[in-house]
Amino acid sequence: MGDFYAEKLVRKKTTGKDIMIKCLLAALTVVAVFSFFVIPFGIFIIFLMVGLDIFLFRSLDVEYEYQYINGDIDIDKIMHKERRKNVFSANMKDMELLAPSGTPQLNSFHDAKVYDFTGGFGDAPVYEMIFVEAGVKKRVLFEPDERMLEGMWMQAPRKVIRK
Repeated sequence: MGDFYAEKLVRKKTTGKDIMIKCLLAALTVVAVFSFFVIPFGIFIIFLMVGLDIFLFRSLDVEYEYQYINGDIDIDKIMHKERRKNVFSANMKDMELLAPSGTPQLNSFHDAKVYDFTGGFGDAPVYEMIFVEAGVKKRVLFEPDERMLEGMWMQAPRKVIRK
């Protein structure tokens, strides 16, 4: 039998919190520019703020990449299309349940810690994966496509609920 591979890239929506952070950074940078005229070494504060602005603005530009390969799911966070960080990895053997958000079967896992790796746009169906590791329940929210769901269902048909 051949290997099964599916991947999907999801861009994260800019939230109000992201906009507030950007506005606050811009305001602090303007204050730093005015501090140049008051503080003798104010130029260093300006350079520090511009560097911080560049770093944080890039960190707020986020995409999630889902990769499913033969029972292993990996979710990477890509910041500004430059830096990649693995934020979640698991095997389907360790999964308790995969179902669309709002499914009644998920009610018994309402106290689990939630990891949201969705885009936040609301147009794609959101699914939840439930994992229990060392007695700690985890709810992973993500937006798989049909091909990825098919591969997960082939791997663990009793654990996957599809729409």
